[in-house]
Amino acid sequence: MQRLYDFLRRHPTGVDGFWAVVLFGITAAAGTAGQDRGGTDSAALLVPVVFLLCLVIALRRLMPEKMLVLAAALGLAQLVLNVGVTAADFALLVIVYTVAATGARWASRLALAMALSAATLAQVRWPHEHASVPGQFAVIVFQTVPFALAWVLGDSIRTRRAYFAQLEERNARLEKEREAQAKVAVAAERARIARELHDVVAHNVSVMVVQADGAAYVLDAAPDQAKKALETISSTGRQALAEMRRLLGVLRTGEHQEVGEYVPQPDVEQIEDLVQQCRGSGLPVDFKIEGTPRPLPSGVELTAYRIVQEALTNTRKHGGPNAGASVRLVYFDDGLGLLVEDDGKGAPHELYEEGGADGQGHGLIGMRERVGMVGGTLDAGPRPGGGFRISVLLPLKPAH
Repeated sequence: MQRLYDFLRRHPTGVDGFWAVVLFGITAAAGTAGQDRGGTDSAALLVPVVFLLCLVIALRRLMPEKMLVLAAALGLAQLVLNVGVTAADFALLVIVYTVAATGARWASRLALAMALSAATLAQVRWPHEHASVPGQFAVIVFQTVPFALAWVLGDSIRTRRAYFAQLEERNARLEKEREAQAKVAVAAERARIARELHDVVAHNVSVMVVQADGAAYVLDAAPDQAKKALETISSTGRQALAEMRRLLGVLRTGEHQEVGEYVPQPDVEQIEDLVQQCRGSGLPVDFKIEGTPRPLPSGVELTAYRIVQEALTNTRKHGGPNAGASVRLVYFDDGLGLLVEDDGKGAPHELYEEGGADGQGHGLIGMRERVGMVGGTLDAGPRPGGGFRISVLLPLKPAH
């Protein structure tokens, strides 16, 4: 049964052609137009009109506007040539519905006019001889109602189809927007993970390299210092692994991980520990806090920590063996200021000019991205007296 239904839906014109043949047969069986209601008995006029009315049924979905015009012309021809009402005039009812549902707007209005006037014109042309005036009026109303209902039904279906088309269009648009937002979210998350990995690996590995070099240098002359350096390497490595577990944990969706396996995100309070770690690795760092410390949004705290971490890492990498650094945290009423300076030889020029032509300088790129995400400003570049300077202002209100 379903196959038959699908076949009929795929061949609407064939279905309409079948019903056109059925209507032609019913009209032929009913006899002449004069036997139905008034009009001439001439087959020369009757047969072409009936055939063309059945043709309207057969082609109504292929060319609804043209079939409506043909039906209107046939109706007028029936009035003028005195070809009375036949069973084939059912085609007028069908074409009114079809045009109201699928035709152009002008055709729908013409169909409505035909629906409201067809019964009146037929009653005037072929009145019931023995009916009173109220009776004839009642006949007109009774015959007009099916035409009006056909138009209303067709127009309702048109409105319903338009509504569903709008819903489908809206759903398609929303789906595209969701896909675009998902892609943006994925790209942002990948950039965030890349920044975190860079900061964690670059800082901790640089500390471990410095400590390893120092341990190798004093291994024979000062075993205690070598042992201390190895302990620093061990603790730094564990800290790096813990941070990487926390970071990679966001990628393990659907898995149950132990809460204690990850460390909390770094915050402003841990900057002092970071400074102590750098001092232990041989980098002199002067650290000061100005203003009244207070809790800050987590995004601002993480950004401040990572910027100081990256700045001190860059000092170790590019400042030279005798470089020293200073870190200033300034609490304003509406923001947090950071100033990290060193007196080393500074980073190569290409590393702070938009990431460098050779694709390096990812640390400064990550800084700018982090600061931009919280609506802050960053200024990085060489100091007039030598060394490098990074100045950051992080607002306490989210960017709009």
